[in-house]
Amino acid sequence: MSTPIRVTVEAPINIAFIKYWGKREGGEELILPTNDSFSITLSTKPFRSKTSVVLCGDLAEDELWLNGVKSNIQETPRIQSVLKCIRANCPAERAPLKAYIVSENNFPTAAGMASSASGYCALSAALVKAFDATVDVSMLARLGSGSACRSAYGGFVIWHKGEKADGTDCLATQFVDEKYWPEVQVMCAVLKGEKKDVSSTSGMQQSLKTSPMMPERIATVVPQRMAAVKEAIQKRDFNAFAEIAMKDSDDLQEVCRTTEPRIQYATEDSYAMIRLIRAFNAKKGHNVMAYTFDAGANCFMFTLRKDLPEVVAMLRAHFPTTWEQMFFHDAALLDECRKFALPAEYVGLIDYPKKPFEMLLQSPVGQGVVYLDDSESLIPHQA
Repeated sequence: MSTPIRVTVEAPINIAFIKYWGKREGGEELILPTNDSFSITLSTKPFRSKTSVVLCGDLAEDELWLNGVKSNIQETPRIQSVLKCIRANCPAERAPLKAYIVSENNFPTAAGMASSASGYCALSAALVKAFDATVDVSMLARLGSGSACRSAYGGFVIWHKGEKADGTDCLATQFVDEKYWPEVQVMCAVLKGEKKDVSSTSGMQQSLKTSPMMPERIATVVPQRMAAVKEAIQKRDFNAFAEIAMKDSDDLQEVCRTTEPRIQYATEDSYAMIRLIRAFNAKKGHNVMAYTFDAGANCFMFTLRKDLPEVVAMLRAHFPTTWEQMFFHDAALLDECRKFALPAEYVGLIDYPKKPFEMLLQSPVGQGVVYLDDSESLIPHQA
């Protein structure tokens, strides 16, 4: 094959509001979850992973460069897993070709964002196209990182736990696309956090073994919540959606608290954010915003576009962050936030030291994987 095959894609991150926590028995290597999960895909403007792949016959072995640093593929079992699956599901003449992969993330360095979801999704989408493989992108991405499967699609996305031992029915599907409920906005308050003592990978398995809440969560809580939140999204009922999202986030914190030994990802700042959002909603008389926390300190928030200027003003009144530390997808929206005058009754909602966020990020609901033109490749053409 004289002309190398070249593919470039970008993939977004996603934020789950019904959480994935725990792998089912026998599903550790294939990353098969104990329950379904539900997420919102973010726009690729504030955060994205971009991956270029070139397949060629004259490379000795597969190579991966991430953010300018060469990765040791041989010592990364999950990348091995993805490459093995691709070669088992592609035309015979492509299987022997080696992949030269270059990937980069545009996340602000201090953001503390998990790039594995967008990273493995971009890698998988690029490999599927380059190798002309007959494998579902979300299923392949899952082999790299569970949550990566949800980044394959835009809008609101369900990751189905599946039943089969081989994981072929454990994949993501789009529930509604990004145009269905465009008023929903996602923000992330990046809070000062130390490195996690317990990785989410080991934490979730520990919870599965020891938290008394897990059996009921798997058997009844999540299935009921999935049904309720589908209805809230279909009706575009933000008040109900917010209530369910916060409840599931609280449950995950409680599962961690009842795990032995106890796990705690939230910090004092995280708990202050929960109190603040609850106090703001109570004063409003309905849910204007919702919080959700992953296995970390950062607070992800959902609100509607019409409420965002007031929400930002209220957050700044309690966590006085400079405008320079705000990374917004939409410049016009940031301008509206700057001009908004917060009514005095929303100023002292909680008693907590006034300190800034590391940064505040904003994104609308975004689209999934996008295949880019070769002119945007991260890999220059050979002379």
